[in-house]
Amino acid sequence: MRLLFDTCVLYPTVMRSVLLETSKKLNWEPLWSDRILEEWILIAKKIDAEREIQTRGDIALIKSKWPLATVDTSLSTEEILWLPDKADRHVLAAAIDGSAKLIITMNLKDFPRHILLEKGLDRLAPDDLLCQALLESTEIVISVVKEIRNEISQASGQYWTSKKLFKKAGMPRFAKALSLLNFENC
Repeated sequence: MRLLFDTCVLYPTVMRSVLLETSKKLNWEPLWSDRILEEWILIAKKIDAEREIQTRGDIALIKSKWPLATVDTSLSTEEILWLPDKADRHVLAAAIDGSAKLIITMNLKDFPRHILLEKGLDRLAPDDLLCQALLESTEIVISVVKEIRNEISQASGQYWTSKKLFKKAGMPRFAKALSLLNFENC
């Protein structure tokens, strides 16, 4: 399944990590455009110069791990599209040009379902995508969750429960679903 990741799901570290690791394990094909990655850099730059440098490193890393994920978008595709926020047309253009099935975004209202369906697309919040994946591939998703939780706990020097970590990361339904499974160390 080809998934176009919007900027808003790439810059939060935990969200990006769980989405990309789940993509790898479930053979999803993540997609983005250079413009989406540039938006991520701009967000980091607004925070501070150190964050910008780290972001450029993160982008280089994901580009090396997914060398076919960057979609070349056509300005002609973008120009004929309409969305409530004109600034989001490049995301829809990348999804179309990349033959994505879904746009993964936190900004669902900016991508009206009826417009996407006309283009053969749909959109999901990362929370919903991961809940679906958890239902369909429980063991795989739990292994990803444990791996990321352990990495974050080591890096931060404090233990994170899955529920606390993914709730803080902006995925409250996924966090609740994990806690309901009651797997070890939730």
